Amino acid sequence: MARTITIPPPRDAGRARQLWYSLPTELARRFRPHADPLSRRILEEVQRAVPEYAKPLEGEFGKMIVLAIEQAVVSCIDSIDDPLSTEDNWPKLFVEVGKRVHHDGGSLNSLQAAYRAGGRAAWRYIAELGQAHRFPAAVLCVGAEAIFAYVDEISSYSVEGYTLAQAMATGTLERRRRRLLELLLADPPSSPAAIATTAKAANWAMPERVAVVALDPRAEQHLTPAPQVADDVLLDLEGPEPCLLTPNPDRDLRGLEGRLPGWRAAVGPRVRPADAATSLRWARRTLDLVRRGLVGDGPVTHTADHLATHWLLLDRFLLDELSAKTLAPFAELTVKQRTRLAETLLSWLEHNGNTPDIAQALGIHPQTVRYRVSQLSDLFGERLSDPAQRLEIQMTLRAHQLLGTRPGED
Repeated sequence: MARTITIPPPRDAGRARQLWYSLPTELARRFRPHADPLSRRILEEVQRAVPEYAKPLEGEFGKMIVLAIEQAVVSCIDSIDDPLSTEDNWPKLFVEVGKRVHHDGGSLNSLQAAYRAGGRAAWRYIAELGQAHRFPAAVLCVGAEAIFAYVDEISSYSVEGYTLAQAMATGTLERRRRRLLELLLADPPSSPAAIATTAKAANWAMPERVAVVALDPRAEQHLTPAPQVADDVLLDLEGPEPCLLTPNPDRDLRGLEGRLPGWRAAVGPRVRPADAATSLRWARRTLDLVRRGLVGDGPVTHTADHLATHWLLLDRFLLDELSAKTLAPFAELTVKQRTRLAETLLSWLEHNGNTPDIAQALGIHPQTVRYRVSQLSDLFGERLSDPAQRLEIQMTLRAHQLLGTRPGED
């Protein structure tokens, strides 16, 4: 099987077309009689694998899906002979498929699943045909790569069509940007193609890093003004949990306090745009710490300044388990004794056993410190000499201090 055409594919041909064109031209002749049965096999697999397409495909939508499958098969075969013959046909039809799916209220996820199912069906059919005709393994490998490259290309065209139709239906630039913010903050994450297309429709340049700021109107404010931010900052002030997303943290986080009159704000970590939902989650958790009085109540609180606090309070069950383990020597003491010795032990750990510093921190006499430390030595013994156990004890006591609870409390 040798290629009889020596003209190379055009440099701007897509990856799939280049792969098809690299196959022996004889394959186009062998594949053409199989175009119809292959199209039927693909349609059957799509309807079997994707519930949204399991119903009879009727009306304009049904016609377009059938046409798209038939055109996809024919385009791939034609590309083996001449990639230029299909160069203009690939994008147009599948962009229209995406637009039609949106128009008919279909799901973009289902459409992408249909493309994947169709690609699998096409590969199984070609593999069976290749084995029957003893095609070389190298040819089958290139064919498989070409099929899935083609699926990726036509899927991206349909995503573009779907999101463009979605943006047009939304109308204004403000609404498009609200939709973009929803996509960026979605959990589970939205597809990168949908985000990229919506960002383009919203005239929003995709940055390398973003930061999300959770907002909370202060109780004393009757009318909270909108934050004074740059035009490319994405805002949601009407939802139950207001927030903003900045594509330029270096620019927008400097002096943010002065641009948020009437708002309490918590800044999430800087992340890639695909991880914006994570930044928002930690910003909201930081805002919750502020509301609970566990960190300072300034105009703007940065998550990065309270990572250890988040870590200590991440799971109350684990804290209780760690507390029961590390503070077991306190079990037989009274509440008053536990409280007094716990604060002394934490101060002792924080001040590396320096008696004058502990006495000053607790406001007690150094002799009292020595007496309590002697009690602690009797209770904990060698645990206070073990670095790992000392760390666990200090973490536990610090968490209790943050929560305002006493060791041994339920």
